[in-house]
Amino acid sequence: MSRSSKTYSAPALSERRRPKYLKHYVRFSVDDETASLDEMPLMMSPEEQFDSEETDLIRRRNRQRSQGLCWFICGGWKQSCARCLEGLFNKCRRKRELKPRVVMLGKSHPHERFPRNVVRNQKYNLITFIPLVLYDQFKFFLNLYFLIIALSQFIPAIKVNYLFTYWGPLGFVLGVTMLREALDDFRRFCRDKESNSQKYKKLTNKGIVQVPSSSIQVSDLILVEKNQRVPSDMVLLRTTEKNGASFIRTDQLDGETDWKLRIAVNCTQKLESDEDLFKISAHVFAEKPQLDIHSFIGTFTKTNGMKEEDSLSIENTLWANTVVASGTAIGVVVYTGSETRSVMNTALPASKVGLLDLEINTLTKILFLFLVLLSIVLMILKGFGGPWYVYLSRFIILFSSIIPISMRVNLDMGKIVYSWFMSHDKTIPGTVVRCSTIPEELGRIVYLLTDKTGTLTQNEMVFKKLHLGTVSFGCDSMDEIATCMYSIYHSQQSASAAASTSSGATPSKKSQQASKLRKTFVTKIHDAVMAIALCHNVTPVYEDMSSEGETNNDCTEADRQTQQVTYQASSPDEVALVAWTESVGLTLIHRDLNSMKLKTPVGTTVSYTLLQIFPFTSETKRMGVILRDDATGEILFYMKGADVVMANIVQYNDWLDEECGNMAREGLRTLVVARKSLTEEQYQDFEGRYSQAKLSIHDRSMKIAAVIESLERDMELLCLTGVEDKLQVDVRPTLESIRNAGIKIWMITGDKLETATCIAKSSRLVSKSQDIHIFKEVSNRAEAHLELNNFRRKNDCALVITGRSLDVCLQYYEHEFVELACQCPAVVCCRCSPTQKADIVKLLQTHTGKKTCAIGDGGNDVSMIQAADAGVGIVGKEGKQASLAADFSITQFKHIGRLLIVHGRSSYKRSAALSQFVIHRGLIISVMQAVFSAVFYFSSITLYQGVLLVGYATFYTMFPVFSMVLDQDVTPEIAMTYPELYKDLTKGRSLSMKTFMIWVLVSIYQGCILMFGALLLFVDEFVHIVAISFTALILTELLMVALTIQTWHWLMVVAEIISLGLYVTSMVVLRDYFEPEFISTFGFLWKVVVVVLVSCLPLYVLKYLRKKFSPPSYSKLT
Repeated sequence: MSRSSKTYSAPALSERRRPKYLKHYVRFSVDDETASLDEMPLMMSPEEQFDSEETDLIRRRNRQRSQGLCWFICGGWKQSCARCLEGLFNKCRRKRELKPRVVMLGKSHPHERFPRNVVRNQKYNLITFIPLVLYDQFKFFLNLYFLIIALSQFIPAIKVNYLFTYWGPLGFVLGVTMLREALDDFRRFCRDKESNSQKYKKLTNKGIVQVPSSSIQVSDLILVEKNQRVPSDMVLLRTTEKNGASFIRTDQLDGETDWKLRIAVNCTQKLESDEDLFKISAHVFAEKPQLDIHSFIGTFTKTNGMKEEDSLSIENTLWANTVVASGTAIGVVVYTGSETRSVMNTALPASKVGLLDLEINTLTKILFLFLVLLSIVLMILKGFGGPWYVYLSRFIILFSSIIPISMRVNLDMGKIVYSWFMSHDKTIPGTVVRCSTIPEELGRIVYLLTDKTGTLTQNEMVFKKLHLGTVSFGCDSMDEIATCMYSIYHSQQSASAAASTSSGATPSKKSQQASKLRKTFVTKIHDAVMAIALCHNVTPVYEDMSSEGETNNDCTEADRQTQQVTYQASSPDEVALVAWTESVGLTLIHRDLNSMKLKTPVGTTVSYTLLQIFPFTSETKRMGVILRDDATGEILFYMKGADVVMANIVQYNDWLDEECGNMAREGLRTLVVARKSLTEEQYQDFEGRYSQAKLSIHDRSMKIAAVIESLERDMELLCLTGVEDKLQVDVRPTLESIRNAGIKIWMITGDKLETATCIAKSSRLVSKSQDIHIFKEVSNRAEAHLELNNFRRKNDCALVITGRSLDVCLQYYEHEFVELACQCPAVVCCRCSPTQKADIVKLLQTHTGKKTCAIGDGGNDVSMIQAADAGVGIVGKEGKQASLAADFSITQFKHIGRLLIVHGRSSYKRSAALSQFVIHRGLIISVMQAVFSAVFYFSSITLYQGVLLVGYATFYTMFPVFSMVLDQDVTPEIAMTYPELYKDLTKGRSLSMKTFMIWVLVSIYQGCILMFGALLLFVDEFVHIVAISFTALILTELLMVALTIQTWHWLMVVAEIISLGLYVTSMVVLRDYFEPEFISTFGFLWKVVVVVLVSCLPLYVLKYLRKKFSPPSYSKLT
């Protein structure tokens, strides 16, 4: 049905139940319930106005009340019980209230109790181990069923076999599980013990003492050396670095690989020695423990002598699990143990259950109903005389093998094998499977949601374009900029030499005054390059090539010639800009907390004093710096940021918007650079207000932002920069393969609309033949209604929408929007927050019921990755946070194609075949038991006892059946060449009710043939029936494995031979079950062969006919 032919009923929207995670609800009504969207008026009259929030709330409450008893019986009791248990649990837990604190330096707090500084990642203790493990196992229907069956064998009246027949397999499964959990928890215990026992230096009145990490308390002064991990959350008081700054690595905290700059408290850094910390009376006020690792509010107050007070922020902190990268740091402990940022942000992700496991659980319940029905039928035929309930129970226990306990073992071991295949695939090196319970989910993906920066692109920034308003410079004209920079500094040097003998004024002041009077083309270039070289947070780090890993920032010019410099910054964009200024002659050679030095093209050095730095945040989308030119004394305020915020800050111009759009269409990331000169009086006024705002305890961020915004007015626009983020290797063929596999791709990014659209085109996410519909910016229901109608008339076009418009559409037209978007070949959502990314994933899961896969490389992708059915993280330049949080970790985007099309497809098909064969193995012996009971007057006597029954599902058939995890219908090369083969998997045809019923019919046929054949060929003793039927059963299972296998592996042949050898050996050893005289006769041999042939030959004939007249889709490719 085309989109243009659809109409939607608006009232239906308000009645539709919405997911809990969406905050918005439809709040309007229309009298005509059949009115379509096209007929509904966009501007409603007062009589048709939107319902108020109060009216909507009352209506929802009344609807819930009207549900009454029906709602309670159909599931409401679960919610009620959950709320009661949650409230009771919270009351019993008595969670300690988190409060702000005042920490005295080096003095304990006897009246306050803080958590111990211990790391504890164990899931169990000696008391909870067995109960928790048993609960985790028996919450599944399969294991709970077998537990009940095994317990029933303690009742003499319904005991049908030896206890070990039922407790043996169950005990084996539980034993393996407990052993695995115990080993994992013991490893966690050892890691915790090692971490808690790590020695640290503690500064005391008597000197330095060694203490374990677990003994560290709040207010302790801890000395952390270079490359040592920080044991608790601390405020940095002193560092051995002369400038009072220290670098830390935070990759284990936030996943980011860039070094972070931390600054010691000015008051304590000025002290002559570390021992002087005990000679001052000072305390730290710290906010209550928070989850946010990127912010901190506190103050440092010195009370003896002249009172001093410094504001504390994130720049003054050392969070636990970070590593000191330069110098030695001394800090005061403010948070310990469970109150540290790292522990508060550590949460076990929700366990994911695969769709295959849910389908098998459903089939297990169907088998249970079949078991009960079969028992009731036999009971009816037997008659209800005597203790019928005992006979019914015995029948249920006799047929309990219909639900095989070995299925869970086989599937779990199969998942481990699939994970091993993924991790050791040489064509996708570096792949790590962090969640081995859902490899089959990769074979059922319908929607792939991908990040842009660092995922589709390399996050490797290259400076491509500089625009000055009247002229633009590209890669081929960068030499002109270098020439201009050299000429201006050479002329200044010549003018300085000439004027030094004739003028008392400084030459640099004269040149600066001249540049103000006449803004030439060359000076425009100089101002732009100078602004880019100064407005950043980049620090040059010099590494001595002769000494391993030693860094030194306070080196001389001669030292720099022999040392390798690397730029450290919080963003690769910053590094690209500074590297470009170096290429045109203006090189950053030194930076500390208070100064910055640049080397000019003529070899001279210009220095600036850093007065203030305003770092970039996702809220402000800009960063700024205030400097004083040491040569002229001029105070300059530089700022750069996104065009959407800078457009309102810079002076009026007629080219910025147009050029930003042009660069975005080229796939470039744009930054607007501006400047403003400040007088001494202006700066002093600003500094006073800024310092006062920083000391505020309440609403500090808002007050600081308000003070900074007072400067951001009428700034001079200097230039527009364009940085290219290169596409990842083989992105285009990978996306094409995924699209051909029937997977729809959605790109979810926080970047601007133009850049996202350009990357969608260049990466071939949107093919050349497809149109792109850019959803206009909407802010209310009427605009969303109109734009949805416009979009509804488009056919086969990709959708591009912003996060703000998406919110409006989901607020009023959630179902309609999702229905339209899911019909698009590709969707691009830009300007999305991390929360929106996760909500989009949940939206698709809720409305479509299809499986989703999310892939990203940054910390802002973690929520999306964890919300998806299968999360894939890329180890990228933004760090390892996404990789560590994902179910699967890869090193390049192109590996996702093979991960889905080869490994996902084969894992699903193998598990589907394995699970159904295990069901067949249990069902066939149950059918034989039913035939045996029916023939022998409906007696509830077991056909096979003891070792035979246990060995049937273990060492007699275990190896051949499990070897099916090596089977494949096509080679990986063919699967990658023809990704269309993946489409069949999304429909679930490999494990469906149809295939399940086919296996049930096969099991019934073979079970009847094997049992009736043995009875017909019965000689004179019951043991002969057992020998013939069980031998035929084992051979039938081995032949059925061979019938099911599509591609033979040498291990499969070995497994068949081993199983056959084990069974022949048991026939010789187990004389209680096999008469040596009978099994060594020719009569036994021909009887077994006849039964097996009648059982298996028709199936082989049917397989041949099906392959000849109705071959599968992949047969022509092989």
